[in-house]
Amino acid sequence: MIFSKILTHWYSNNKRNLPWRQTSDPYFIWLSEIILQQTQVKQGLPYYEAFISEFPSVFHLAKAEESKVLKLWQGLGYYSRARNLHATAKYVVNELKGEFPNNYKGLLKLKGVGDYTASAISSIAFNEVAAVVDGNVYRVLSRYFGIDTPINSTLGIKEFKKLASTLIDTEQPDIYNQAIMEFGALQCKPKNPDCDSCPLRASCVALQKKTV
Repeated sequence: MIFSKILTHWYSNNKRNLPWRQTSDPYFIWLSEIILQQTQVKQGLPYYEAFISEFPSVFHLAKAEESKVLKLWQGLGYYSRARNLHATAKYVVNELKGEFPNNYKGLLKLKGVGDYTASAISSIAFNEVAAVVDGNVYRVLSRYFGIDTPINSTLGIKEFKKLASTLIDTEQPDIYNQAIMEFGALQCKPKNPDCDSCPLRASCVALQKKTV
């Protein structure tokens, strides 16, 4: 079984039941991705629920006072994320008539949206073949393929993005991207990864070389 199929099969049996996984609406997916930047799921989940309760659409968020947005964001830190969130909602409503860009290149133009976030939204909401590379993905790929190029180097960023793009399941990029991120979060964890029950253990370079 190939790498992508192993991961999507694992994901179907092990994924967490999270509200943004019940939708393909780009507003909800964008909101979850911005909240989860530099934030763990268990911490971000109550904020996500509070935001969609208060602002059920991008139009509601765009109309809100900035002070209200910042108050809901309180405790998450990195307040520039909240300001960018609000600015982007206004831009989508006022300039794009409430419609989010439906591809990676268009999403990349939004304030606060970088390579990872644009890839995540475009693949999950619009099924575009755009590989995500976040901390979890870096870890899975570096261990499995035995890559020790620093991930914060220009070479490392290019190398991992290129590799991720060759591995993505082109038939279901939305599922695959969520699968590899979830795999890194739950199975191939930074500390004490569960190598004994790992479906990739037979061909994991780091496991074979004892460099996990």
